[in-house]
Formats: sequence, structure tokens, C-alpha cells
Amino acid sequence: MNFARPFLTLLDAVLPPLCLGCSEIVATPGALCSTCWPRFNFIAAPQCERCGIPFVEDIVGARCVECLTRPPQFRRARSVLVYDDKSRRVVLPLKHGDRTDMARACGAWMARAGAELLAEADLVAPVPLHWRRLFTRRYNQAALLARSVARNVDAVLAPDLLQRARWTGSQAGLKARERRRNVRQAFEVHPRWQAKLKGRTVVLVDDVLTTGATVEACTRALQKAGAAHVDVLTLARVVRPAL
Repeated sequence: MNFARPFLTLLDAVLPPLCLGCSEIVATPGALCSTCWPRFNFIAAPQCERCGIPFVEDIVGARCVECLTRPPQFRRARSVLVYDDKSRRVVLPLKHGDRTDMARACGAWMARAGAELLAEADLVAPVPLHWRRLFTRRYNQAALLARSVARNVDAVLAPDLLQRARWTGSQAGLKARERRRNVRQAFEVHPRWQAKLKGRTVVLVDDVLTTGATVEACTRALQKAGAAHVDVLTLARVVRPAL
């Protein structure tokens, strides 16, 4: 007999699971309702083999123009959602609104979207916050996502693999070049992981991939410490319209 079932039934009656997009009641925690699901822009093939940006045409193994002209430091990147008005209803409450309960469902989405990356990963690590930002926000949303992503994979969760060596402020409003300059040499590998990193493959987790400046700075720090490969997995990513 499943003794937990009556308790869960009672809990659902008192606190029913709500849609992550609109707070309508849904069947299971962390789900989207039938109205919200088709409105979310989930990223799937075809996409750039390197950075994961979605393609219109199905070209297997192809890379986008940006990856051909300026290859990123990381090996591959994958994201669940296009960052737009709809996905902000998930990303922003998790990032700024104390909705830490959303991390488990979002991490499960990320684990599916990044299955090919996670299959080769030795370590799963979040992009770190500076202690000043962590003090004011009280939690690191990337760390919560990384914990959820690592829940059902063989890779080791390394929540403190990286640390911010200096305060960089917010990246919001900065252009790509300014973002890269702002986070240059801002990250370093925690001393306790130095001996364990050489030759390892790391999946770096964050909430949103915008220009890639932050994850590239993290990648450089990991590579300098001996990591063999660094892949990036985010909940959402900015997709700029083609010119």
C-alpha cells in the first residue's frame, strides 16, 4: 500500500499544482497548462551545432554565422526556451521573485534539452554570484538549477567549482564588447577543485544566455585550470532576429 498517496491527494486539494506560465491549476507540479504550452518557444533541432541557436532550415551539423566568424570559448551550448515575453514569466520570478520552487521543474526541462551534453559530463556547476549579490538575493538561481539538472545524471554536482574573484555589477544594458570587458578575469576555480578538474568535462549551468560573455569568462577560468571541455546549459537564451 502506498501510504504517501492519501497525503499527496490532500496536499493537492489544499495547495494544487499551478501552471508555471499563468498559475492555472494543472495535473502535476511544474507543468504548463494547455493554453501556455504552445505559446512557449521551446528550442529544438534544427539548431547551431555549436551554440544551439535555432535554425529555420534543417541543416544537420551546421554552425551559425557568429560561431563561424567568432567561435565561442565553450564547446557547445543548449537552452530550453527562447528568452521572450512569455519565458520571462518563468525566468524572472525564479531569478528575482523568490520563486525557488520553480527550479526543480525548470531543471528537469534543462536536463532533457541538454541530454547530449550531460551524457558526457563529469561535473555540473553553476555560474557563481558575487558574495555581495548573493547576500542581497539570498540564493543563486543558477545553483538551484544546477542541483535540479544533476539530480538524475551521473555527473558530480560541483556547486562551488567557480567563484567570482571580483565584483562586476550588472551586465544589463551593456553591449557585447562591454560585457566581455566587464567580466574579464572575474572568475576563478575554487582551490579545493583544482586537482579534480584536469581532463574533466564540465557542464556550466545558468539561467539566461545573452551574449555569452559570462559563460565564456567562466570557460576560460575552467580551461586554465585544466578542464578538457566546457559545455553550457541554460534555461533560456536570447535569439536576435535575423537581419
